[in-house]
Amino acid sequence: MLAMALILDAIFGEPDWLWRRVPHPAVLMGRAVDRSETLLNYGGWRYLKGVAAVALLLLVSLAISLPLSWSGFHGVFEVLGAAILLAQRSLSQHVNAVAEGMQVSLAEGRARVAMIVGRDPETLDENGVVRAAVESAAENWSDGVVAPAFWFLVAGLPGIVACKMINTADSMIGHRNERYARFGWAAARLDDLMNLIPARLSGLLICMIGGRRKALKVMWRDAGKHKSPNAGWPESAMAATLGIAIAGPRVYDGVTTDDPFLNNEGRHDLAEVDIRDAMTTLWVAWIVMLLFVGIAWFLTAGWR
Repeated sequence: MLAMALILDAIFGEPDWLWRRVPHPAVLMGRAVDRSETLLNYGGWRYLKGVAAVALLLLVSLAISLPLSWSGFHGVFEVLGAAILLAQRSLSQHVNAVAEGMQVSLAEGRARVAMIVGRDPETLDENGVVRAAVESAAENWSDGVVAPAFWFLVAGLPGIVACKMINTADSMIGHRNERYARFGWAAARLDDLMNLIPARLSGLLICMIGGRRKALKVMWRDAGKHKSPNAGWPESAMAATLGIAIAGPRVYDGVTTDDPFLNNEGRHDLAEVDIRDAMTTLWVAWIVMLLFVGIAWFLTAGWR
C-alpha cells in the first residue's frame, strides 16, 4: 500500500482541479489547530492547555482515520489517504519554482523562496536564496515524505494522519515567541519525537546517493550543530552530497542568527543549478526508498 501511495503521489501530486473544489486534508488540519489555539491559548496553565490541545488533535485524527482504515475495500482508502498526505511531487514543484525564479531575476527568486521559508527574503543575495531552497528541500523531504511514509508503515492510515496533524500543529504553534512558547511546547516536542527516526533515515538515504563515506562523516559531525534536533541530519547530508555549505547566519524578523554553516569546507559560492541538483538527489533518494519498500514487501510476502 505504501509503494502504491508513493507512486500515486509522485504521478499526480496535488491536482488543482480537485483541491479547488474540496478542502485539502492539510487545510482541515490547519483549521483544527487554529480552533484549538483560539479556544485554549489564553490565561494561565498554558503548558497544560497545550498538552490538552495536542491530545484533542490526536483524538480527532483517530476519529477520522480509524473508521476509514477499518472500512475494507482492500485498502483503497488507506492508499488514497497516504498518497494525499505524502508530498514528493509538491515539494519538487515548490523547490524547482525557486530555481526557475532565479533564472528570471534575484527578486523573483526571493519572492518564490519566501513561499517555502520563514527568513526575511529581502536580506538574501543569490547565495542566500539558493541555500534557503536547498535547506528547505532537505528538511521538508524528511518531514513531508520520509516521516509520513515511516508512520504509515508503523500504524497505517492513523499513523500518517497523526504525523501530519502534529507536523501541522508544530508549523503553526510550535514557535518560540511570546504567544506560542508555552502553549505550543507540547506540539513542538512531539513533532521532534515523531521525526527522530525519519530524520536520520532521510540523512542516510541522501548520503547513499553521494556514494561516499565523506557524506556520512559530515552528517555525523555537523547534524548536531543545527538548532533543530532533526533538521540537521538531512540538511548536513545534502550539503556534503552536493559539496556545498548551507545554513549559517540568516535573518528572521530583522534579527540575525549566529547559526554555523553545515559542511563549512564546502563551496560557498552557490548557483541556481545547486537547487536542481538537490531536487535530483531527492528524487533518486525517493527511488531508493521505494526499492526498499518493494524489497520489504517481497520478503514479507515470501514469509507468508
